[in-house]
Amino acid sequence: MRARVIREYRTQYRNPIGFRAGETVRTGARDGEWPAFVWTTTADGNAGWAPVEWLRPLGGDRAEALRDYSARELDAAAGDEVALRHEHGGWWWATHADGREGWLPATHLEIRGEPRA
Repeated sequence: MRARVIREYRTQYRNPIGFRAGETVRTGARDGEWPAFVWTTTADGNAGWAPVEWLRPLGGDRAEALRDYSARELDAAAGDEVALRHEHGGWWWATHADGREGWLPATHLEIRGEPRA
């Protein structure tokens, strides 16, 4: 599926959180604006928003990552074309025409075309 960026988006976090399936992380509060995400801290102390559904609670504030994840966002200008890969909680993992990849909020996109088979 493809989309056109209708409003400029700039990365919000300089050092985005990332983890691998099987890693143990700590979780905090859910995001009020994007409730599909929870504040998450990795073993090395890096913190950021991660999908709640991609974490299995272990008790207390600990959780196990069920899949690999990167919170990398994608800088994009209005008018840019991107390919959409998958959506979660109002965000799309997108690939820019120049090959860069990352998350973009659906509120900044005009989706075109049908999902790929």
